[in-house]
Amino acid sequence: MVLANGMVFEGSSFGSEGCVIGETVFTTGMNGYIETLTDPSYYGQIVTQTFPLIGNYGDIPKDHESARCNLKGYIVREWCDEPSNFRCGGDVDSYLRSQNIIGLYDIDTRRLTKVLREAGVMNGMIISGSSKEAVEAFAALNDEKKKTELLEKIKAYKIVNAVESVTGSASGVEEPADVVFSESVQYRFVPVTAGGTKINDPELAMKDGKGKKVVLWDFGAKANIRRELLKRGLEVVTVPSSYNAEQIKALNPDGIMLSNGPGDPAENTGIIEEIKKLLKTGIPVFGICLGHQLLALASGAETMKLKYGHRGANQPVKYLKTGRVYISSQNHGYAVKNETLPKGAELSFVNTNDGTCEGLVYTNVPAFSVQFHPEACSGPLDTSFLFDEFVKLINNPSYFKDFKPEYERVDAIKYFASTIKQTKENA
Repeated sequence: MVLANGMVFEGSSFGSEGCVIGETVFTTGMNGYIETLTDPSYYGQIVTQTFPLIGNYGDIPKDHESARCNLKGYIVREWCDEPSNFRCGGDVDSYLRSQNIIGLYDIDTRRLTKVLREAGVMNGMIISGSSKEAVEAFAALNDEKKKTELLEKIKAYKIVNAVESVTGSASGVEEPADVVFSESVQYRFVPVTAGGTKINDPELAMKDGKGKKVVLWDFGAKANIRRELLKRGLEVVTVPSSYNAEQIKALNPDGIMLSNGPGDPAENTGIIEEIKKLLKTGIPVFGICLGHQLLALASGAETMKLKYGHRGANQPVKYLKTGRVYISSQNHGYAVKNETLPKGAELSFVNTNDGTCEGLVYTNVPAFSVQFHPEACSGPLDTSFLFDEFVKLINNPSYFKDFKPEYERVDAIKYFASTIKQTKENA
């Protein structure tokens, strides 16, 4: 593994072989590596798992979030070549090979993660195997001039056309509503209320959403978003990122879901313009991750790139309406700037580690969004009630009209900013 700053990490190869360049990131999830490998939001990235052992329950195709692996490379401390699970359908090594993904193990992932935390995410290259390209890259590391040229090549890499490249990638693992709910009772997650109560009765879980249609605008949607909507009784129509406002309106939806996805949200100027048009229709909107960012940009806010992002299943977020803290699953490298929120946009969730925006409620239009993943699978169930909030918004478009956070927006920003400053000073 060669980082753009010149650092080299030597390890062993698994998965496919060759050379690949990507944006190097890390995720802190202690489980859910299957969902990580199949999450379209990792498009263009080399993913490092901080948890030391990966692959112990093998590959479970039913748990895939999309029909293919969209990340560039995969780095772990140790991978398990003899997985044990009654649902296991293979091992991680075989899956990576089938997807032509280069893997690297037996390196100091703790050290690599510390580098990325201190310096921020950076591009990197995995060199593996005995191909001509790999041999030349290995040789370049021992030649100062060639190494400089190699590092320039690594630094020049940029993730482009991210959304267009992954839209529709979950279609290969979609299932009908009856199958989704029956399997959720056995293996997956059943709906969970805001109070933490599980709803095992399909009729009870679906009664408020029956007869309602939702358009899932797919920017790289995880399959579990569709599953969570189906569990609420909603009819789901998935459309690609290339759809425009007129095409979506023509489907006569009762609600619109803006999905997660990869890349810099500000680059999706065409989609942002179409969202602006949809907001004028009065159709309720719910955005997750990239969808949250695109909705904010369409409303007049700005986004920024985080130093090393939030990736993992243990991110604490505070709901400003109640003061309650939830543990959430996250995967994003950009965030909405708190200080740029327009009139009518209320900060609903904040990250208690760094104070960044984790959710917005719009009081002037029927819309809300969250930066984290309430559909997380595998992940905490704490915030899956937000899908029920979406059903409530569909049935009552003025549901969030009188939303009032625990803190006024400015006070919340000041509070968390001062907390972060004090933490740094103490350190």
